[in-house]
Amino acid sequence: MIPSIHRQGTSTLGLLRYLYGKGTHEEHIDPHLVASFDGMAPDPGRDPSATKEDLAHLLDQPLHLLDADQRPEKHVWHCSVRAAPDDPVFTDEQWANIARRILVATGIDPGDGAGCRWAAVRHADDHVHIIATLVREDGRRPDHHRSGKRAQAEARLIEADYNLRRVTSGDGTAAKPTTSAERHKAQRLGQERAAREELRETVRRAVAGATSTDEFLDRLKGAGLLVRTRVLPSGDLKGYTVALLGDRNGDKEPIYYAGSTLAPDLSLPRIQERFVPETVSLDTTDCERPEHPTVSSAPASARRSATHAAWAALLVLDQGCDDGEAAAQIAATGEVLDALAKTSALHTRDELRQAAWEFERACRSHARAEFRYAQGLRRAARDLVQGGPAFSRGEDGAGTAMVLDMLVFFAVATAHWHAQRQHAQQAEAARRTVEHLRAAYQQAAAEPLTVLRERGRRIAPSLRRHHATTVSAALPDLADTVLAEPGWDVLAATLADAERAGHNPRALLAEVAAGRELDTADSVSGVLVWRLRRTADLPLYAPAQEAAWANRPNDHMPAARTMPVSPASRARRR
Repeated sequence: MIPSIHRQGTSTLGLLRYLYGKGTHEEHIDPHLVASFDGMAPDPGRDPSATKEDLAHLLDQPLHLLDADQRPEKHVWHCSVRAAPDDPVFTDEQWANIARRILVATGIDPGDGAGCRWAAVRHADDHVHIIATLVREDGRRPDHHRSGKRAQAEARLIEADYNLRRVTSGDGTAAKPTTSAERHKAQRLGQERAAREELRETVRRAVAGATSTDEFLDRLKGAGLLVRTRVLPSGDLKGYTVALLGDRNGDKEPIYYAGSTLAPDLSLPRIQERFVPETVSLDTTDCERPEHPTVSSAPASARRSATHAAWAALLVLDQGCDDGEAAAQIAATGEVLDALAKTSALHTRDELRQAAWEFERACRSHARAEFRYAQGLRRAARDLVQGGPAFSRGEDGAGTAMVLDMLVFFAVATAHWHAQRQHAQQAEAARRTVEHLRAAYQQAAAEPLTVLRERGRRIAPSLRRHHATTVSAALPDLADTVLAEPGWDVLAATLADAERAGHNPRALLAEVAAGRELDTADSVSGVLVWRLRRTADLPLYAPAQEAAWANRPNDHMPAARTMPVSPASRARRR
């Protein structure tokens, strides 16, 4: 349940005309009074003999207790209280009780018999409006200081008493919610989302990996948005507004939204903070990026790079960096998710879109992001956008699975980071992101893991025992779990690939297992597979070369050896 305190107004009658009217887009259905200060106020909605003027005159009577020069100009208090979409539809009596509780909590009518006059008007199933005159019956002004926070605190109690969806407390960094008028308009036009939400998602995708204001604006236009810019007398760009091509007002003119009204971090100055000239020394992810001769497509290569960048960012969060650096890693990972959602294969697109949508709330807090620390992630987002759409098969599909496996861990770490700092909404958003990422991973990983599993099952029994011994030696505490998992066949194929590539499987396995915790993994063997393939730069969609290999006698098995490791490669493995 979300109470919203609106700006104080100057006209009681003007607000009543809106509340009892049809609404901006005729979304007001059956407007009527559900409660009032004395229980006897006239209801212009259902009483043919009552008028809005009658109700306005009644509410404003306390103003006349004051001399004309002492009456407050802005004397109209307005609060809307909205239920969550999945909450039950309340009766008028329930809304009346909720309105009274909000009025007591905010100090508008504290129950002392001399509070402000008020009325609660309902014109939709999911919310009620409360209007009050900010002069008490005794002529004094009400004590409604910090009424917004007081209303929020009471809303949390109402949620518990009515067993409603629990809303986590905000910190002023959330995007402006969609209004009921905007939602009704979208429903009437058969649109999945309101214009505000559609624009926010499109603008965020345009930001992903962009390196300049011009590139950002070009992407907006390329996405089919109407774009207007504001220029200062100096010639510098001041801001921008965007509109959907088909979203128009009653005069058939496009409805423009400023970036700052879509989300606090989408104002032009906040977006321009991301355009940091690339440097090497300041970026923890700027080690030499690997070449992948086995990668056959730009989307697959971009997903490898994104996995390396996400791993480096994960280590930054684990190591307890300052808040500005951590906030930058989180925000830039949001760009990676936006880029993935834009370029993902069709069967993973819905879940990735939802993951990106949820994670954008986790990207905003009062910790100001220092984007000079997140160049690797922003470059990875740019590579994903420029690499274009990925197919579901081969290296493309496996690359998507690998980066999603890494992003699950990053989202878990993000939730923990926010929870430690009492960022309740952001932590909850990160946890919801994890669920969507896991679902997307299952969809992306199904085909490549099936191929690897079949390869692992065809390995000769003697070689399977050899790899099982490797697991037992490298992971004595996890071996029983790993060998019992359905993913053991996949891990066996990966160990065979690593050994064939010249790596020491035991040392490599111990290294990737020690790199970070495995407690939050749904499948330990599955996580180890992607870590091994990323660290050893193995083909993600392994070629079917195992037929001849599996039938070779044991005495022909090549001895495992450790290849020389370059400093850049060692940095990647960390």
